[in-house]
Amino acid sequence: MFTGILAEASGAQELIGIDVLRDFVEWANLRWAGGVMRFELGDAHALNFPDASFDAVFALEVLEHVENPSLVLAEVQRVLRPGGYAVFLVPTESLLFRTLWFFWTKSRGAVWAETHIQTFKRRWLVQLAAGAGFSVEVDRTVLSGMLHLLKVRT
Repeated sequence: MFTGILAEASGAQELIGIDVLRDFVEWANLRWAGGVMRFELGDAHALNFPDASFDAVFALEVLEHVENPSLVLAEVQRVLRPGGYAVFLVPTESLLFRTLWFFWTKSRGAVWAETHIQTFKRRWLVQLAAGAGFSVEVDRTVLSGMLHLLKVRT
């Protein structure tokens, strides 16, 4: 769904979504592929794209699900063109988020229980971005402080 919104809002000529789950990629290709969008099987720890091949990368609610966020950010840095930018969105550890997440994963969102293997406390995302060589352009929380949004540039 994020990819469709990005395609519409950005005016991009090409938009590629990746996921590690084949079923998700097949579902997305059936539902949204065509025009400027396509979806591929891939692992954010080892992106199957040449160096400097993207103007922008969006990892929206991704990093909390990966084993090594530092490696993912390094891969994003590698595939971005000079002057390119990335947008990362992760859940915060706010009381509001933790409370809603608890109830969500006990009901309709049960499929997401135990899927957050990383927590982004305090300034960890900013530190990871700096460690990957990014400069931070936007650093804010959104959705009543439940999500941390970071826009960085190479």
